[in-house]
Amino acid sequence: MTKTEQRLPRSRPEELGIRPQAITALLNDWQKRHIEIHSVMIMRNGHVAAEGWWAPYARQLPHTMFSLSKSFTSTAIGMAAMEGLLSIDDTVISYFPEETPLDPSLNLQAMRIRDLLMMGTGHETDTIVNLITSEDGNWVRAFLNAPVEREPGTHFVYNSGATYMLSAILQKVSGQKLLDYLQPRLFEPLGILGATWGECPRGIHIGGWGLALTTEGVAKFGQLYLQKGLWEGKRLISEAWIEEATSKQIENGDGGDNEWTQGYGYQFWQCRHGAYRGDGAFGQFCIVMPEQDMVIAITSSTNDMQGVLDAIWTHILPDIEDRALPLGANGDQAARLSTQLASLALHPPVFGNGSAREELVSGNKYRLNENPQQWESLTLHFERGEVVMTLEGAATGDYIVNSGRGTWKEGSGKLLQPEPSAFGKQRAVSSFTWQEQDTLLITLRFIETPFIVTFEVQFGDQELELRYRQNVSFVSTDTNIVRGIR
Repeated sequence: MTKTEQRLPRSRPEELGIRPQAITALLNDWQKRHIEIHSVMIMRNGHVAAEGWWAPYARQLPHTMFSLSKSFTSTAIGMAAMEGLLSIDDTVISYFPEETPLDPSLNLQAMRIRDLLMMGTGHETDTIVNLITSEDGNWVRAFLNAPVEREPGTHFVYNSGATYMLSAILQKVSGQKLLDYLQPRLFEPLGILGATWGECPRGIHIGGWGLALTTEGVAKFGQLYLQKGLWEGKRLISEAWIEEATSKQIENGDGGDNEWTQGYGYQFWQCRHGAYRGDGAFGQFCIVMPEQDMVIAITSSTNDMQGVLDAIWTHILPDIEDRALPLGANGDQAARLSTQLASLALHPPVFGNGSAREELVSGNKYRLNENPQQWESLTLHFERGEVVMTLEGAATGDYIVNSGRGTWKEGSGKLLQPEPSAFGKQRAVSSFTWQEQDTLLITLRFIETPFIVTFEVQFGDQELELRYRQNVSFVSTDTNIVRGIR
């Protein structure tokens, strides 16, 4: 095994001062709150205490990080500053004279890299819409042409466009794309393999989102920060940068119990209980807890991100010790936890054994009414415990889903509402079951993302009604209804 392939060391939770029943209670609490977790890795004292993947999500699969990507972009800026490639007090426009408006506002002229890092650019709203809707694909120009209503450094607005600009500056000063810059400086030393990053139309890595990597990769990143930038005796990033990046640099609310109002650093959120984190939409987390010498990495698919954190504070914090716990004293709880972690799964829905409708509708083509996906027809083919659903569309290409009966069948598919860095086919699994004799349910999971698409097909004598929805989305999770006829 080469050095870059080494995994994090593993220990039993009791050896690290964590009671197994605390982790069991955490898992049960998430389930009780109906929070869909895809993976969790809990570290203490540099060792993995517990880890689990909810099948069909798996250890080796990368997961889309969304805005957790921002913390990695911030790290690249810290490394570039350490190498003397830039200063975070440099103005933003000094790097882009050709894209800067002819008469830049005073606020735009004053904006520094530091303001990008702490989301204090002076904008009233996130600039990301300006970027992704720019007709020429020049996201840098779109950002610099957005109005800067406030004095930079004085007002927090979560701004993914700001993080994109960090990536653009990094590429400008290093001559490398963000991921290429980080490979020898961060990913290779940590032994993180297979990371990918989406890019804008002009080939700049998006920075604010678009990174995909494994849960263990996230845990290693958090451990590097917990160790103040040291990894296996080598300094990868300065301790001063770690301290600055993970400390409150700007106010973003009045505190309280809301984890998004505790203050913001350089692309890191402040937490209660002395912790800090990087996080991404729908529950992607890298939580660093210096007081407990802990790191928790999570991937999930939920809109209740506060609930994910509340369960950790409730069950983990009160039940850890600064010493190893006797192994025998927790025997039953340890065995129960081990069994629970090994059997984690998100099972396909199953309502019955089948329907007489299968033979009647198999192979029939149903013409569909006008719909947002521009599908023109639907055909289902049932054979040997599988069904292939084909939604034909001349404008968009055919949308094909191959599902197993009550089991996950592996394949690939396209997201119905893709984020800008995730076009094309994605790894997926799919299953089907009959909810009623005339109602077919198909569940399609994109297992390197939080996204799930469900299709309900209700049949009449000559007609059908197709209802489909996505579980989480930046746009809409409303059910769409399309009617069709033979």
